[in-house]
Amino acid sequence: MSGPMDVGEGSAPSQEKCKAEFELGVTLSLFFWPSLSLAVVNHWGGPDSKDKREWFAQTTIDLLNENPDADLEWIEEFLLQVMLDEFEVNVDDESGFEVAEQILRLRKDCSKGDFREVHTMKEKWDRKGGEDVGKLFEKKERNEEDDETDGSEEDSDDEEKEDVDMDEAPPLVMVKEPVIPEVDEDGFTKVTKKKR
Repeated sequence: MSGPMDVGEGSAPSQEKCKAEFELGVTLSLFFWPSLSLAVVNHWGGPDSKDKREWFAQTTIDLLNENPDADLEWIEEFLLQVMLDEFEVNVDDESGFEVAEQILRLRKDCSKGDFREVHTMKEKWDRKGGEDVGKLFEKKERNEEDDETDGSEEDSDDEEKEDVDMDEAPPLVMVKEPVIPEVDEDGFTKVTKKKR
């Protein structure tokens, strides 16, 4: 049975195919987001910014799968919050909204078996010389299993460089200065109200 739209496979695509194409689309939407790309290139998420971007994509996918009726505002809010929490970037242009809008559009299209936008993005990504997005998640799972061997295969220079970066990195948590009690000349401790 073939639907009115030609998807190039002769029959309606399976649920798995729709899901896989949608997940690829979400990943590419995030990877093409200029604010996120800038954050990764500049290591605003720390030395593992690239891995954080992959984690961001997977988390977004998981969240969308768990919340199939998430609306535009909710998705945008989530994307902006992760950018702030993980990359310390306050995205104040409309790009978060645009990415959320694209994700919703892809969800609708992919559910109908229309993968044209995903394929266009994938071609653009491949032309740009981006890493193989399809293998990102497989690679991620593999890395977790053989983390130790992966680390030793890399150049030791990189590891040293990362250590230096880590030392120079500003602390992520704002440390409050301890309140030193004031003692007057009679030996009484001055009571100060806590700021709320």
